[in-house]
This record gives sequence, structure tokens and C-alpha cells, in this order.
Amino acid sequence: MIESLRSTILILLLAPAVLRAADFADPGKQLNEYLADKTKKRLQLTFELRQRLEDRAGIAFGLDRDIMADYVRFRIGAVVKPASWIKAVALLQDTRTAGYGLPAPGNVRDPHDLQEAYVEMVSSSQKGLGLIVGRQMIGYGDTRLIGSPQWAYAARTWDTARLSYVTPKARWEFLLISPIQTRGNAFNRPVLGDRIWGMYSTFKDAGGHKGTVTDVYVLRHDQNRPGGFTGVGTLGVNVFGTRWLVPLSKGWRAVFEGVLQNGHVGPLDHHATGTVALAGYKTQLFKRTFDTANEYKYASGTDPASGRSGTFDQLYPAAHDKLGHVDLIGWKNVHNLRSVNTLTIRKGWTAVLMYNATWLANPRDALYNLQSRVIVRSPTGNAGRWVGQEVDSFTNWQWQSFIIGGGVGQFYPGTFIKRTTPAPRSHLIYLTTSYTF
Repeated sequence: MIESLRSTILILLLAPAVLRAADFADPGKQLNEYLADKTKKRLQLTFELRQRLEDRAGIAFGLDRDIMADYVRFRIGAVVKPASWIKAVALLQDTRTAGYGLPAPGNVRDPHDLQEAYVEMVSSSQKGLGLIVGRQMIGYGDTRLIGSPQWAYAARTWDTARLSYVTPKARWEFLLISPIQTRGNAFNRPVLGDRIWGMYSTFKDAGGHKGTVTDVYVLRHDQNRPGGFTGVGTLGVNVFGTRWLVPLSKGWRAVFEGVLQNGHVGPLDHHATGTVALAGYKTQLFKRTFDTANEYKYASGTDPASGRSGTFDQLYPAAHDKLGHVDLIGWKNVHNLRSVNTLTIRKGWTAVLMYNATWLANPRDALYNLQSRVIVRSPTGNAGRWVGQEVDSFTNWQWQSFIIGGGVGQFYPGTFIKRTTPAPRSHLIYLTTSYTF
């Protein structure tokens, strides 16, 4: 705890230190410029010191205790390029929490561990064949299914083997990835009993429409008991999906993602679907850039009478903000409406107002959290579908490599929550600072 408090004090002291630097320069950036010059761009350093003081109430809608704590993440690493076609990356991470109270779980406390250690081999043009092997933070598409959430206290990382072929208009990638299970004070090690493998490809300017980005993926999620599956047998889910980002005229854009799943969950056959549809618009408001994005999401649930599994497998997303800034709900068994409105007050300073409304897709299935675990269910389905709504407001200001931000979020429980939980008005209040290069 003392070490965590010291780190928090240090990060707060970094801001004036940066501002006092000669010519208001970024010292981390200057260091890397010096190393690039002296090593002919063969060595770069990476660094992060990040703190977030949080007050969370109504966790799991009152089924878990309230927490006020200070979370600190420290990273230091290096990127070495002995030749133009190869680079090696290593990143150490130390995550701690002050004021948590109980022994902190691995997702908030993971001291002195290996966050990244991988080798990438690809031509200097980034075209043609490429190979990445090792431990790496990754993300695909909008990171709704696979990602490394940097908002998280101990961001998810993966043991990976990724083979790609890149042309000016396309990237074909074959992957085998396994999420690291954090082990608290013990060193994190691979657990390949939980893995995702298959193909994820991205194409630009599909159909001759400039700016269009199309993702097509076919994946398999396998999980056994050592990998974390708690039911009878194993999990084996096939995932077939596509994502389209289409820029339209006069500042409009559209995004669509559709996912079909089959396979098995234990002894049960599995059939599930997920959908995302977004319409966005960017314009000028009071001579400031204003962006609004309005989105509908669906993920199927299980009807117990069907005798099969129908609950959508959200895999391992970077899920922060996807269904609310307070991060109470996962993309499983839900209908969700979301509106995100972002105003750029000035360069590096944004303010966001977000609204979410959520219903259950199947009232007899559960409500799930971001980690895919059950929060609560109504086996008879008589608690209704209306989960509730959430209003969030937050801001971030960035100067050079220093960021300060803060926000508030409030969840207002609906009929389902009121009938199945203590139903407090769950909230999040936080202040965050970071320095990164």
C-alpha cells in the first residue's frame, strides 16, 4: 500500500516537472529522439505511470460491496530493431491498489509481471508475409470480441502466434491466441486450455468505396477445465462474423457488425447471434468539432425450454464504454441502445456525454457482467426485461504525453434489477492521471 501511494504521489508530481522542461518539451519524447539518433533507430523505450482514484457504489447492483480505492499501473519496456525486418518488444508491468481493503484479486493487483514479450518479423514496408510470436496486447476491429482494455487496471494480454499476409488493400491473418490469466503475486504463465484460433482478415475500399473497411473472421473458441470452463465437458464455439465501416457523405458514417455462432457448451448444442448497428455524424458546433454516435446492440440469450445453449459468447473484448461508462453489463443476452456525444473543446481536450438503455433479450436467462459471469437471473422470467438506463459524463485533457481526466456515471435500475437485486443507483466517480511515452 505504501508503494502504491508513493507511485500516486510521483505521478501527480510529474505534471509540473514536464511543464518546467526546457521549451515545454516532452522529456520522454526527447529521450527517445536521442536514442533513435544514437542507435540509428534500433532502440526505443516505453514508459507509463498511471493512476485512477475511484469511488464505486452499487457494484453488481448491490450484490457486492462498495469500493473506494486508488489504482496505480507502472510499465517500462523497450523496443529493439536489430534489422529493418525484425523487432523484439519487452514490457514489464506492475499493478497495485491502495485502499481496496480485502486481498485484491488479480484483475486489480498484479505486481512485477511480464505484460509483453514478442518478436515481430515483417518487411520494412509492412507488406507481404509477417509473423508475430510471443506475449502481446492485441485488438481486432472495434474490440467488441477481442481486445486488451487499457482502461482495465491490469490490461489483458495474450500469448500469441499470428501469421499475416499484407497487400495495399488487404490483410489476411491466421491466429492462435490465448488470454493470460493473472495470478496475483505469482508469475503469470500460459494456460492454453483457453484459446481462440482461426482467421481474421481486413479489406480496404471494398466495392470501390474509398474509406470503407471490411473485416471478415472465422474463429474457434475452445476452453477446458484448466482453461476456466466450469461446466460438464468442454466449450467449443465457432464464430462467423463480419464488420463494415462505411464513411458516408457530409460527415456521416455507418458501422455494422454481425456474428453467428454454433458449436457446443458442455453437452448442449450452441446457436447464438450478435449484432451491432451504428450511425455517426461529425460536424461543427460553436466552432468546435462535435461527434455523435448512436448505436443498437443485440446479443442472444438462452431459452431453457429449448434444451440448447443460446447465450452469445462475447469472447474477450475491450469492453469499456460499450454498454456504459460504469462497466456493469456485458454483451450477452441484451438489447442495448447507446448514444455517445463528444465535443472537442480545444486541441487535446474533449468532453463526452453518454446514455445507455438496456433490456434482456430473454427474460429467463441471466444478466451478465463484463467478465461473462452471471450477475443475477430470474428462472421463471417474471422479473421483466427492463434492466435500466445509465447517464455518464467525462472529460480528458492531454498535453504532450501527460493526461488528466475525470468523470461521473449513474445507473438507474429498471424493473428487472429492482425485482432481483437490492437495486441501488450504482455510480462511478473517478479522477485519473497518466504519463506515457
